[in-house]
Amino acid sequence: MLQPFPGDSPPPNCLHGCFSSSPFHGAAASEHPPDLTPTVTSATLRRNFAQTTVSTIFPDTEFVDPNSLPSHQESFSDFIQAYPNYSDTYKIDRIRSDHYFHLGLSHYTCLDYIGIGLYSYSQLLNYDPSTYQISSSLSESPFFSVSPKIGNLKEKLLHDGGQETEFEYSMKRRIMGFLKISEEDYSMVFTANRTSAFRLVAESYPFNSKRKLLTVYDYESEAVNEINRVSEKRGAKVAAAEFSWPRLKLCSSKLRKMVTAGKNGSKKKKKGIFVFPLHSRVTGSRYPYLWMSVAQENGWHVMIDACGLGPKDMDSFGLSIYNPDFMVCSFYKVFGENPSGFGCLFVKKSTIPILESSTGSGMVNLVPTDNPISLHTLEISRTQTESDETYSFSSSVEYKGLDHVDSLGLVATGNRSRCLINWLVSALYKLKHSTTSRLVKIYGQKVNFNRGPAVAFNLFNQKGEKIEPFIVQKLADCSNISLGKGFLKNILFEDDYEGVKDRVFEKKKNRDIDEPRISVLTAALGFLANFEDVYKLWIFVARFLDSEFVDKESGRCGVHVFEHKNREVV
Repeated sequence: MLQPFPGDSPPPNCLHGCFSSSPFHGAAASEHPPDLTPTVTSATLRRNFAQTTVSTIFPDTEFVDPNSLPSHQESFSDFIQAYPNYSDTYKIDRIRSDHYFHLGLSHYTCLDYIGIGLYSYSQLLNYDPSTYQISSSLSESPFFSVSPKIGNLKEKLLHDGGQETEFEYSMKRRIMGFLKISEEDYSMVFTANRTSAFRLVAESYPFNSKRKLLTVYDYESEAVNEINRVSEKRGAKVAAAEFSWPRLKLCSSKLRKMVTAGKNGSKKKKKGIFVFPLHSRVTGSRYPYLWMSVAQENGWHVMIDACGLGPKDMDSFGLSIYNPDFMVCSFYKVFGENPSGFGCLFVKKSTIPILESSTGSGMVNLVPTDNPISLHTLEISRTQTESDETYSFSSSVEYKGLDHVDSLGLVATGNRSRCLINWLVSALYKLKHSTTSRLVKIYGQKVNFNRGPAVAFNLFNQKGEKIEPFIVQKLADCSNISLGKGFLKNILFEDDYEGVKDRVFEKKKNRDIDEPRISVLTAALGFLANFEDVYKLWIFVARFLDSEFVDKESGRCGVHVFEHKNREVV
């Protein structure tokens, strides 16, 4: 059986934007051991990347005064010195200036978008040529609207495509092509959101007292809470992986025991569902793909949560290798303008027969807006014969958001986000109240070649008291920066850290049980993020070095500040 390698470091990555998903890395010794040279080289490249970041980004420097920070030009010069390959991604800057120019005109920095954008802002102008401004005078539902429907998931999957509209067929075909998912192997339904997709799986999966649900999340999620609730109600035994404090590293030995416990399930009788997110959309931590193989070999149905992936990360996933039973992803309309959208639930066709018939809500229809200029040339005809249904597809429907990502590829988008997120992490750690008191605490991985394009952090005042994330989020919004807010959970404190547990955790009453968690701020970088975005966030965070900043800025922004009792010291 394949075993996750010690420490659960992610699979080896290349320095050019891709990360390997080889199922053989870390495998048990075989008759013909693989050549280890690529692994050594990859490890060296990752180590060199971290060393270059640390030695080039403000080396031996700490900033205690917000007015002492280097200029944007100075900082960008150091940034390019550390990451010369960033210059190869300037095509993204051209796409941003040509098709998403509202980001520059509004001077707004969006660091809270999760998912993949379907359209470009320039298509909104095509939709309404009279509107060349960023006001909300455009239609409330440009391109399409979402209409909820009641239905039976199993029946819908079995008759895939039988009741969809021409517009829905066009959308489905484009999305499956973008994600490189075979229509021969998988059926797909549109859902209201990620939570709805999770609930649909829980309602249809044949849980009983002997089947389990095992999830791998270091943060609180409405979707995960929902699949836990419904599955437990239907008889499943619910369990979750844990993450060790302070680095929030996946506790691989405990997870391995949960995955391998009991007899291996047969093809007809599985242990349950193993829900795997590939990486954390809050902390940016990546998890080895090998866990999917381990789960499958031990009799689990595997469900992949791809909602937090980068726009081209599926290119490196190796879908044909792992063949998950379920996969969930999400799409929104326009980055920085319209975050509304929908979720997608993919189910492997060979898995559909084991589902139970269940009628409920969660699925949706996509209804195109009447005669939008960017969509009006859609032409799809269907011919029904006695044996099967054939399609004659001719369409000029443009999904420029997806087209732009496809034109860039995994190398450019992966390299760019890697450079930006690691610069941000390194720069945030240079902000200190004094030589012993940091302004910023980052949760999870720090500078790391393999980290995803997201970071979880908190700010602390000079007394070591955490500044309420809600307040920081509101003050950021007042400075035209949108940040996310979340909660870390499933954290394991070993004996050495047991003493700090009460200072770190906050308590939430949930079903009469004290549920410990940590509230955090999150910044997520989309493929359109640039250096100005991360520099602007850094400058904003540095203003908290001024002990009077919160009071002064809260008054200006109308944010209510209250006393905090959290005394976590960084």
